[in-house]
Amino acid sequence: MLKRFHSDKIDAIISKSDLCIRTIEMHTGGEPLRVVTDGYPQILGNSVLEKRAYCKTHLDHLRKFLMYEPRGHSDMYGCLIVEPNDEGADFGIIFMHNEGYSTMCGHATIAIAKLAVQLEWVEKKTIDTKVVIDAPCGRLIAFVDHELKVRFQNVPSFVFLKNQVIHDKIYGNITFDIAYGGAFYAIMESKQFNIEIVPENIQAFIQCTKKIKQKINENLVISHPFEQDLSFLYGCIFVEASNNENIHSRNICVFADGEVDRSPTGSGVSARIALHMAKNEVELNQEIIIESVIESQFKVKAIERVYFGPYQAYIPEVSGEAFITGRNEFIIEKEDLIKEGFLLK
Repeated sequence: MLKRFHSDKIDAIISKSDLCIRTIEMHTGGEPLRVVTDGYPQILGNSVLEKRAYCKTHLDHLRKFLMYEPRGHSDMYGCLIVEPNDEGADFGIIFMHNEGYSTMCGHATIAIAKLAVQLEWVEKKTIDTKVVIDAPCGRLIAFVDHELKVRFQNVPSFVFLKNQVIHDKIYGNITFDIAYGGAFYAIMESKQFNIEIVPENIQAFIQCTKKIKQKINENLVISHPFEQDLSFLYGCIFVEASNNENIHSRNICVFADGEVDRSPTGSGVSARIALHMAKNEVELNQEIIIESVIESQFKVKAIERVYFGPYQAYIPEVSGEAFITGRNEFIIEKEDLIKEGFLLK
């Protein structure tokens, strides 16, 4: 018979470890979020973008520690809470994944806004609690209602390039658009590849994305109007029509190093609503529902027209639900030879 669990024994092991990082585990629409709450070294920088750069240069071994196996996996996602750019925001956030540090993440924004209310990082209001977050891409404004459901207003989102074509030996000519929703995405119809957006086809979409990103990076220059650090193609979004009349469409987003979003992708649907507006396919304040490869849903609408540098842009509002799944204490024992983690794909 197993002996009774003794928490003091575990505490003793943890106290002797070289490192202990505490996290809260969440998901939004099935997409994981590992929120670091304690144990990270000081992150230097005068802005969230500078702090992101500091993490890339000085603390990337801790990203691997948290995102990689055996503590994580190739599709793990996480975030760090940091000081905001100024007193106008409640806090700042740095996003991380299997390849590095993204500039924007909608599913993480939804989750962290809810968590901020639950943990009383912000004062809870009777109706909607406003949570202001500085992300690498800019300032995000979230609202958490009395049922802890979240909507957030993203940074100005716009179409960068329309009706682009690349050629592939297998799939022939591939038509796509590039739009920005806090990160740049190549957006295309999945029917060009004769691949249905279902979980069984995830590997096929990963392989398509690798080819497409390589060809786009070889032939096009992605340029943000203000920040060089934001000027790169983050992922590919494949879209198909839905058989459900209440759902506008289904999409799958493959980003970073072949990472597949289980949610509809908050920055991705922001880019998509800007594209739909530019093509006159939806109207201002017309809300649509987009579902993911696992049929989780985000609602999105464009609530305002703005100019962003030379671009006609739109302020998207994205709605979704997030949930806490647990908490962790991650440690390194001195004898562990693979302490910084690894990835198998």
